[in-house]
Amino acid sequence: VFSCPPAVTSPCKILKCNSEFWAATSGSHHLGAAVEEAPEFCTALRAYAHCTRRTARTCRGDLAYHSAVHGIDDLMVQHNCSKDGPTSQPRLRTLPPGDSQERSDSPEICHYEKSFHKHSAAPNYTHCGLFGDPHLRTFTDTFQTCKVQGAWPLIDNNYLNVQVTNTPVLPGSSATATSKLTIIFKSFQECVDQKVYQAEMDELPAAFVDGSKNGGDKHGANSLKITEKVSGQHIEIQAKYIGTTIVVRQVGRYLTFAVRMPEEVVNAVEDRDSQGLYLCLRGCPVSQQIDFQTVRSAQASEGRARRKGPSLPAPPEAFTYETATAKCREKLPVEDLYFQSCVFDLLTTGDVNFMLAAYYAFEDVKMLHSNKDKLHLYERTRVLTPGNTAPTGTHPTLWVALLCLCWLCLL
Repeated sequence: VFSCPPAVTSPCKILKCNSEFWAATSGSHHLGAAVEEAPEFCTALRAYAHCTRRTARTCRGDLAYHSAVHGIDDLMVQHNCSKDGPTSQPRLRTLPPGDSQERSDSPEICHYEKSFHKHSAAPNYTHCGLFGDPHLRTFTDTFQTCKVQGAWPLIDNNYLNVQVTNTPVLPGSSATATSKLTIIFKSFQECVDQKVYQAEMDELPAAFVDGSKNGGDKHGANSLKITEKVSGQHIEIQAKYIGTTIVVRQVGRYLTFAVRMPEEVVNAVEDRDSQGLYLCLRGCPVSQQIDFQTVRSAQASEGRARRKGPSLPAPPEAFTYETATAKCREKLPVEDLYFQSCVFDLLTTGDVNFMLAAYYAFEDVKMLHSNKDKLHLYERTRVLTPGNTAPTGTHPTLWVALLCLCWLCLL
């Protein structure tokens, strides 16, 4: 069984603190907790504070850490918790249905479709996804394979910011995958407080960094909610106040991201000059893009992945082009770009989890994309002359006809 080598990750362990606090208080909500549960909640809160202090030195520049520290202080004051006392983590009992966390009387402004489009046509939704080594599908249905090592913005608009960090999959390789994800939901009217969600390898919390699962203290807090679909593997965030759904998965050791968002929200930016900097809208910079078709052709002929430049060492479990194709066909029978990205990743990394990443990325597209005719994406057709590219969507038969016509013109 193939096992990836350890990747370089941050020594900051704030996510572990967040997860432990949520495990101690899951099933309850601090705003709706019964009076007799207050001592147990304070005990869990002190344990949370103690955990953050232990990791303070390595978390100085981490946004999630600072958000957690401020959140703990606020909760201490709200619940009259003493900073001195026991720090064990008892599990609070589950509250019955009808808890205040499930209140449904949110203001209309906190439901995007009701507030923004009450007297007009339904909004036009768009989709963006990032998965694998990494492969990007933009809001405009452009599909790219990129390097983008380090931290990069995926989304940056008036309502939320999403940033991913990509790290090398193998030593000495330009193949990268997403090892960390940070999502910041900005405070919005009477709907939600600012909330930060952060995930990284082996840590996929089912709560925001402050331990909550909804938008906070405001009346429309439930217009922002986290739902755990599969423990440690799959969470979904519903932000109804901006009509947005986000899916985050951990597949193998790495993360995938998918979002469904109205065009109006996608384009809601104050600084148009900075809008082009985020990947979901503009795609990867040209310098960071990989010529997928050229590399795939080399893979088919050489039997394993070769990037442009110096040859890379063979991955621990080397797939041939034929075995990679057969493996990907098990989950992706249509030979579209999701299938091709699966083959690419198996040849590049040797890790079968990348096949599952491509599979789940397409499953998310089926759930989130509003145009079912655009689920599958295919490569652009190239003209026979090397270096020339046919326009997207041009049928090969038409190009043959045009070439024949040009040949007749020369006779």
